[in-house]
Amino acid sequence: MTDLPRAPLLAIDGLRTWVDGGDSVVRAVDSVGLVLERGETLALLGESGCGKSMTALSVTRLLPDAAEVVAGTVRLDGSDLLDLPEKAMREVRGARIGMIFQEPMLSLNPVMRIGAQVEEALHRHRRMAAGAARARALELLQAVGIPDAPRRMDEYPFQLSGGMRQRVMIALALACDPDLLIGDEPTTALDVTIQAQVLDVLRGLQRSRGMAMLLITHDLGVVAETAQRVAVMYAGEIVEVAPVAAFLRGPAHPYARKLFDSLPERGSRDAPLAVIPGSVPALDGGFSGCRFADRCDHAFGPCRSVAPPMVQLDEGRQVRCHLHAPDADGPASPPTVPIVAPPVRVGRQAAQDMQPPQSAGPPLLVARDLEVHFPLRGGLLRRARGAVRAVDGVSLELAPGRTLALVGESGCGKTTVGKALLRLVEPTGGTLSFDGQDLRSLGRARLRPLRARMQIVFQDPYASLNPRIRIGDALDEGMRSLRPEWSAGERAQRILRLLDQVGLPAESRHRFPHQFSGGQRQRVAIARALSVEPQLVVCDEPTSALDVSVQAQILNLLRRLQQEMKLSYLFITHNLGVVEVVADDIAVMYLGRIVERGPVRTVIGAPAHPYTRALLAAVPRLDPGSRPAGATLAGDPPSPVDPPAGCHFRQRCALAMPVCAQRYPDPVELPGGQTVACHLHDPAAAGR
Repeated sequence: MTDLPRAPLLAIDGLRTWVDGGDSVVRAVDSVGLVLERGETLALLGESGCGKSMTALSVTRLLPDAAEVVAGTVRLDGSDLLDLPEKAMREVRGARIGMIFQEPMLSLNPVMRIGAQVEEALHRHRRMAAGAARARALELLQAVGIPDAPRRMDEYPFQLSGGMRQRVMIALALACDPDLLIGDEPTTALDVTIQAQVLDVLRGLQRSRGMAMLLITHDLGVVAETAQRVAVMYAGEIVEVAPVAAFLRGPAHPYARKLFDSLPERGSRDAPLAVIPGSVPALDGGFSGCRFADRCDHAFGPCRSVAPPMVQLDEGRQVRCHLHAPDADGPASPPTVPIVAPPVRVGRQAAQDMQPPQSAGPPLLVARDLEVHFPLRGGLLRRARGAVRAVDGVSLELAPGRTLALVGESGCGKTTVGKALLRLVEPTGGTLSFDGQDLRSLGRARLRPLRARMQIVFQDPYASLNPRIRIGDALDEGMRSLRPEWSAGERAQRILRLLDQVGLPAESRHRFPHQFSGGQRQRVAIARALSVEPQLVVCDEPTSALDVSVQAQILNLLRRLQQEMKLSYLFITHNLGVVEVVADDIAVMYLGRIVERGPVRTVIGAPAHPYTRALLAAVPRLDPGSRPAGATLAGDPPSPVDPPAGCHFRQRCALAMPVCAQRYPDPVELPGGQTVACHLHDPAAAGR
């Protein structure tokens, strides 16, 4: 008797999910079919608003009240999840299907300690005793790179950085060793070193348990290094499915090719990034032809009148496009363009030859030995028992019209620096001046007029938007408060112009934050920061939640506005591909201090500090084989409560010398305007 082939772990067929939009029905997911085998990773790509997250929520039956699955099947090991009663579905979630959500602050309980939240999943699905559950929770938090995990277990979500909250979500999803892990942008908020660690953890769990992953992401480097197959989604439909190797050699669908063209790695500092014109069409109406036709450079006759079929190509690829249909009577299919990683520039002289011109005039913002220490209190009288040295002596300058990128691992103090520069948190030491004014000496009344000149784009767009205020009112509120000289008509016209600039339709001003995707909310946050025409904008991971096409639009917008308005940006990010395109200068931060700074092309082209080199080595690559051996940085950053003596990085540095444990290195000036705090570059310390 011949054994029957084993059913795939997950089989989605003809899935349709519609959302009640009040006056219309939004067809968010329209006849989607996907298959996921045991132990396989399938990456789901596409712009915000294409239906990726709604597909994942349909699989787990966690749809919002206004949404409903109206057709199709979702089979897990042959059992249709859509037919299960809710009680049985609750057993499936967590135990067999783990879910990493896009917005960690919305998914974590704000009044529960993070350790208790992980333990709760273990009690619920594994029936673990209290002691065993706590030990397992600690193990999981350490596995995903939470520094000082025993202390962090007893903290609340608001006490963690955005990246650390995302790591807690990953630990929660992995708690019960699920058969299927659905990750909705699971590494978006993580810096490159922690991202590499987490992806290693996920790959190891796949190998040991045969776990499958449905990975929703816009990071094509992560796709190249993690997935076996890729599915591209556009306007509620799957438009291409292919093995990753074939996909990277050349996408077949015009939309997928445009996504690759939008990568910052394929652009330059001197020219705008390639963008996809227009936006994803509204899904509240019918389509007579190809949904991408209005944005496609290769559209011809049938594209606007006949829905394209899914065509089977070689190497197991499928594409929904008339250009590839056997009976297509139109232009020949454009050749697939090989996707190759840009060459890595090495050598100090090559880097110096490409330096941007230096800005003339005094700096707009100057910080000297800036410190932000948060006291740790305990006991009955709540006396200070120590301090978290979040920022521990940072000095930097930002000239008018220039961009300074601040990079480093999550928890190193980047966001705290940004907030301290705007006095959203109070510095505890050092000096700070803006346009010649001593910011630390100003009271609240004298500081208020400067607020319009200094704005911030927060890392978590949902947490920074009032959920009860429509988007148009949120934009208008800031202008009324900080630009009272503008009339109501001027403000209304500016709102429409801002929404258009960040790629949102005019009618979106009447919607609430929860009615937008994560990427769309980030665009709203950027529009709000720019609405009052500031001189300085602190951008805290402004493109981390955006897909590559919208990211290119936003980066082009920020660069154009900088040229027109002489804006200065402090650009906090972990995306080093973005840094090279958008920044003039870079500062690398580790455990509250700057370890290297200089012109971006010098630092990227010839990094001097071992930590900077480790960050660059950990960047996901379109060609995974090009990653250096041992690129994953071992260990976790030390606790800012008790930093190690000497160089803070020495415990993770393969090049550490005895002198590194004796004293912190002094900054050393290198050719080309580069400064590094490392004993390796101090002739007096080398070899000691």
